[in-house]
Amino acid sequence: MSLVSFRDLEELGYSPEQVKAFAAEYTVTDGPNAEGDMFERPAVGSDKFPSPFPNTEAAAAANNGAAPPDFSLLAKARAPERGFPTFIFDIFTLYAENGPDYIYSLLTGYQDPPAGVEVPDTAHYNPYFIAGPALAMAPPLSDGVVTYEDGSPETVDQYAHDVAAFMMWAAEPKLVERKALGFKVMIFLSIFAILLYLSKKAVWAGLKERD
Repeated sequence: MSLVSFRDLEELGYSPEQVKAFAAEYTVTDGPNAEGDMFERPAVGSDKFPSPFPNTEAAAAANNGAAPPDFSLLAKARAPERGFPTFIFDIFTLYAENGPDYIYSLLTGYQDPPAGVEVPDTAHYNPYFIAGPALAMAPPLSDGVVTYEDGSPETVDQYAHDVAAFMMWAAEPKLVERKALGFKVMIFLSIFAILLYLSKKAVWAGLKERD
């Protein structure tokens, strides 16, 4: 989450006071101070989410030798590349469906390997993993680990939907606004092109009548 600030959570409905309280639960490194030393302080809304690991090597050591990716870009990093002419429309619509779909499938796809498939003792079988049939990450979700105040189901399926949606938001916090703006721009350009064509037609019609 290195590219997401705590204050971005306000776009999800959190109040400034809630964001401030949530950020204060984290400690970030700041500085240097007047003596030239770095120091630690409680996080504030403008700070980015701090990493739980001090460096990439420590992250890899804590995850069976594989450092986890940056979650603030995960949904976009797993999105597909689409060919012509579809990618042209994707530029304006900011199409990003398969990223969240992949995350959801990965979180819910852990299962016992089928007959004939051997999985190392330190790996876990998941047919949706794009790099192979098994990965080092153990199933991160299980039923009942999070309680919803609104009574939503406390199931892996519900958790996976929420995680995938949050990952997409983290990758593009302004996605809805950008889509709305892109749609308005397309309408404007279409109307503008029509007006230019009609103006050109009217001007040249007058010139032809003079001839």
